[in-house]
Amino acid sequence: MKRVYNFSAGPAVLPEEVLKEAAEEMLDYKGSGMSVMEMSHRSKVYDTIIKEAEADLRELMNIPDNYKVLFLQGGASQFFAEVPMNMMKNKKAGYIVTGQWAKKAYQEAKIYGEAVELASSADKTFSYIPDCSDLPITDDMDYVYICENNTIYGTKFKTLPNTKGKDLVADVSSCFLSEPVDVSKYAVIYGGVQKNVGPAGCVIAIIRDDLITDDVLPGTPTMLKWKTQADADSLYNTPPCYTIYICGKVFKWLKKMGGLEAMKELNEKKAKILYDFLDSSKLFKGTVEKESRSLMNVPFVTGNEELDAKFVKEAKEAGFENLKGHRTVGGMRASIYNAMPIEGVEALVKFMKDFESKNA
Repeated sequence: MKRVYNFSAGPAVLPEEVLKEAAEEMLDYKGSGMSVMEMSHRSKVYDTIIKEAEADLRELMNIPDNYKVLFLQGGASQFFAEVPMNMMKNKKAGYIVTGQWAKKAYQEAKIYGEAVELASSADKTFSYIPDCSDLPITDDMDYVYICENNTIYGTKFKTLPNTKGKDLVADVSSCFLSEPVDVSKYAVIYGGVQKNVGPAGCVIAIIRDDLITDDVLPGTPTMLKWKTQADADSLYNTPPCYTIYICGKVFKWLKKMGGLEAMKELNEKKAKILYDFLDSSKLFKGTVEKESRSLMNVPFVTGNEELDAKFVKEAKEAGFENLKGHRTVGGMRASIYNAMPIEGVEALVKFMKDFESKNA
């Protein structure tokens, strides 16, 4: 069986060796006589799995001791509500709207208090990151919120916003573990794992200790209080056991690959191959301003919808899956996450060159 090159934005490509290892352990995990899928989350065996996953993540990201790591359900979309529920003490927060997910988080926050749009790139279809060096932040704001890498539009914050001393909350779903980060610059850093870390079903949240309190908005469900989850070490109820197990394997794979410095180097190399071609192509062009380009998600177009559709169809036939752009943008998008091998990007560019010579 030949594996395709999977450019999906999520659920996305996983490291092949992780999948093989999981397959070998499917019926019998380390002599337990059962699969991790069937295992009690209260068992000693599973406790080791989740604790080891957390320890490896802490090592990879160099997470300071005064931050809790939580493995939660509900995905990033549920977390849009958890942030104001747990953090909106003054009922006011600032949002930087750089794409669909930031916009959804901003709209969700409006349910709980006054959400203020501090900056936006909607004027140019979210094709750039706005200047965030001097935002209209007021003293009564509880936090400033960003979506650091915009999956749909292919933009990435290269410099974090100046929050003027306010807590920074960042959704990093599609750039999670793609490069080193200084966790101490954030109050909360979180992401759905289904793009760059594991199978769908889990959100990992890294939260500074002082934000984990009983002082939450009235009506916050028990399950959505960070303190509930932190006090129980992510085991208040049955967590997404199998997803966490695979994430743990991906963390070990990343460590084996040389950690986040090595991943950043590899990701820059992969992205450069694709962006260099787009910049020189007569047919294809990238849709993002150069200084805002994401290393993970690369949207591009031909400028002709029929030709775009033809490209996606022929690419699929040639073994390149999920290259159709998001329905709100059209065109194409190649998501080249950590687990996408460099050969996949090289093969895609070769295919694009062939397509261009036949269709230019």
